[in-house]
Amino acid sequence: MTLLENDAPRASTAERPTHRRRLRSLIGWAVVVLLVLGGVFVAIQVGVRMPDQRGALDPESVGDSGSMALARLLADQGIEVEVFRSRTEARAAIDDDATLVLANPYTLSDEAIRELIDPADRVVFLSSSTHLLTLLNIGDNAPADAAPVEADCSVPEFADVGTIRPDRLFAPGDGVEGCFGTDDAAAVLVDEDSGTSTSVVEGARLFSNAYLAEDGNAALGIALLGQADRVVWYVPSFADTDIEGKTPDTLGSLTPGWVTPAILLLMIAGLAAALWRGQRFGPLVAETLPVTVRASETMNGRARLTAKSGDAAHAGEAIVDGSRRRLARRLGLAVNATPEEIADAAADHLRIPRGSLHALLSGPAPTDDPALIEMARRLQELETAVDASSSIGRRPE
Repeated sequence: MTLLENDAPRASTAERPTHRRRLRSLIGWAVVVLLVLGGVFVAIQVGVRMPDQRGALDPESVGDSGSMALARLLADQGIEVEVFRSRTEARAAIDDDATLVLANPYTLSDEAIRELIDPADRVVFLSSSTHLLTLLNIGDNAPADAAPVEADCSVPEFADVGTIRPDRLFAPGDGVEGCFGTDDAAAVLVDEDSGTSTSVVEGARLFSNAYLAEDGNAALGIALLGQADRVVWYVPSFADTDIEGKTPDTLGSLTPGWVTPAILLLMIAGLAAALWRGQRFGPLVAETLPVTVRASETMNGRARLTAKSGDAAHAGEAIVDGSRRRLARRLGLAVNATPEEIADAAADHLRIPRGSLHALLSGPAPTDDPALIEMARRLQELETAVDASSSIGRRPE
């Protein structure tokens, strides 16, 4: 009983790391599954959803090209700003106390533009095209000038605006007053016709969130849009077009129908493969394995490296060092014997002059392959002669 009681805590302690590893594994796979599902969701959204229509001069866009800052500024002045993305709803919201504001309605036909602006007593176009200028009969394009300009016109709303730096100028038409420029080129066109006021300005940069605080841009926006209690801000889009066949090219429309199912199938197959292969891997186990390398393999490998490098001096040092070790062992000398001692002992053993072997065992290293071969040959002859002399000395008389 005592032995079992002592083993129980050990078994419980051993099981805890296993449970922890399983928990970490489950958490890891849950993260992988969530990432895959997120990728599938993004792919579906990109493939089937329309792109975000909020862009330049959109009063609900917080991007650099949007105009939310101008809409908030008007609201701070007590002006009610109503945003519409349907021309029918925008037309119904227009009354005597409202200013119709819109960018270039390139998605509408001429008839739809006229129907939209007819009920309004005050219309402000925040951008325009050559076709729109012709349709409104308000003017034409003029050469642009980046120099700062003041109002210099009789419109009282612009008296306190200050200077602006317009990106586009217009040539005023007959009966149209041009402000912020000259009589031939102005940044703002104002047409007062039978009690209806129509203004045109290129405000893509002037009224954007990124540049509204520069120069008199904010003051110009309030002067144009803040002359009534309400602003009916219509945002043109392809979703509200009345031109037949005028639909935008989206990623979903340009992509063949089989692409999205194929992407989903590949993702599911990848997830299945990850689950299948992932089950075969367990925790890492540290194991010490003996490694045995033959001396001949090491020697041959070093020899190939030396031959490839073409270093005759290094190879010569290795050959001489090995020969000195073998000669010291055969002559009964210490392992740390000097080359001079080995040369003297070999000369005494062979009964030749002592100085004859010093140059061979302690001389300069060879500088080329012929000298290396010659040195190796002489060392081999020396070792052979020492071996032969030793065997003769041991032969019985």
